[in-house]
Amino acid sequence: MAKRDYYEILGVAKTATAEEIKKAYRKVALQFHPDRNQGDKAAEEKFKEAAEAYEILSDAQKKAKYDQYGHAGVNQGAGGYQGGNMEDIFRNFGDVFGGGGGGGFDPFETFFGGGGGRGRQQTRGKRGTNLRVRVKLSLIEVANGARKNLKVKKHIECHTCHGSGAKDASSVGKCTVCGGSGTVRKVQNTILGQMQTTSTCYQCNGSGQQITKKCLTCNGLGVEYGEETIQVDIPAGVQDGMQLSMSGKGNAGEQGGSAGDLIIQIEVEQNPELEIDGQNVIYNLHISFIDAVLGSQVEVPTIEGKAKFKIPAGTQAGKIFRLSGKGLPSVNSYGRGDQLILIHVYTPSDLSAEEKKLLEKLRESPNFKPKPGAKQERGFFDRVKDMFE
Repeated sequence: MAKRDYYEILGVAKTATAEEIKKAYRKVALQFHPDRNQGDKAAEEKFKEAAEAYEILSDAQKKAKYDQYGHAGVNQGAGGYQGGNMEDIFRNFGDVFGGGGGGGFDPFETFFGGGGGRGRQQTRGKRGTNLRVRVKLSLIEVANGARKNLKVKKHIECHTCHGSGAKDASSVGKCTVCGGSGTVRKVQNTILGQMQTTSTCYQCNGSGQQITKKCLTCNGLGVEYGEETIQVDIPAGVQDGMQLSMSGKGNAGEQGGSAGDLIIQIEVEQNPELEIDGQNVIYNLHISFIDAVLGSQVEVPTIEGKAKFKIPAGTQAGKIFRLSGKGLPSVNSYGRGDQLILIHVYTPSDLSAEEKKLLEKLRESPNFKPKPGAKQERGFFDRVKDMFE
């Protein structure tokens, strides 16, 4: 089962601040805390899932890797989330809420936004949507990294109003719903008495401003359809299907809202000679029966070009040789994979009378009779083991 997006788990945007991420984790952790959901395994898993998401997103370095490479950037062994038992998770829970073990926090601050939303940062407009593009890479680009200039058709900032959506500066006034505060308050009667909640103003989306005269170019949206050339630096070692993210390079937001992200999906082009297996590359080398018996020297393709390779005398079909360090790098760590050369011995099926006569003379030779238990009779797993000799 595919892992869920960490931002989705906590219910925050990728642009969320550290404090917003912490607050979101508090809410989710309280909702699915095992003490409130005794015996509910699904709630326990969501509690653990939230702890994992918070551990990554609360760490600036891990968050940066996750934003760029997704789960592949923070997998085990790459300085990412290492899991943890419930004791560790509860300790983390206690650290977030203060007092250790989950004590000492203010439930009214947790559930009702800390005194009616004081200190709320006003935001403008509507955030732009994310864009997704595919980028094809050759094997050499995967090995060395690549710089691509992508022409992306998308919503860009209106050239007339520069994203404000207003005809001019005098065409912007206070929001008539919130009076310019960007927030609206609502009082509800509960069993505990009257409770006041604060939310972002639905009219101005938290900006506190309202357009009285719209820009004629974009009709008040602040965006228009256009094209942008975006330079993308793709690191070495990316894999087919991996997604990279460029924050703020998606569709522009309406009326000054923040831009969405550009999601870049990697597509590795098939090489006609080399196959990819993780960090290793595989080349299937077909040789004649004579070369297998007597040995030979051939040229084999590698990522970087041709390389000379010596076939030892007596090489068996299925033998695997390794060219150390001739594979692909890892996007998360140092070192490279290897190139594996798998030997296939060609058996001719259409022989001349003279060729058949020569082979008949060799048929009874002791050297041409299979020897049970000899190296050429070893099984598949023994041959695979040759890769690591």
